[in-house]
Amino acid sequence: MKIEDEIHQKVFKNEWQKATLNLIFTASWLGHKHKEFFKPFGITQQQYNVLRILRGSHPKSISTSVIKTRMLDKNSDASRIVDRLTAKDLVLKKTCPSDRRLVDVTISGKGLRLLEVMDTKIDALDNGLGSLTEKEAKVLNQLLDKLRS
Repeated sequence: MKIEDEIHQKVFKNEWQKATLNLIFTASWLGHKHKEFFKPFGITQQQYNVLRILRGSHPKSISTSVIKTRMLDKNSDASRIVDRLTAKDLVLKKTCPSDRRLVDVTISGKGLRLLEVMDTKIDALDNGLGSLTEKEAKVLNQLLDKLRS
């Protein structure tokens, strides 16, 4: 559906304003789809992001400050997310022996198993862009990268 119809606005100041509103609206739409996908697994999108980061470094541990730099949402509180994942037994944390101000975090076996289950279902989430061809998705990626450059 066109952005004009979605937000009931027929006139825009210019195409840049329309594109900006379209990006904001679409990001919210995708966010809602993600929220619904993660709900049955008992985790949030940010928690999933942290688990994937930790799986990528497994079996090595990484600090919460490194996790923060790798997160998709730079405004997330990595320490609080790690605490919530620890409470769910999905990650393990311990004080860094070389710098007691840092906390080293590793994904637990339970966290790895959860990601394995989610990996089998993640295509349904990625198919949120299923109305695009692979070529169109590539162009979209290029345009988004250019926008952030």
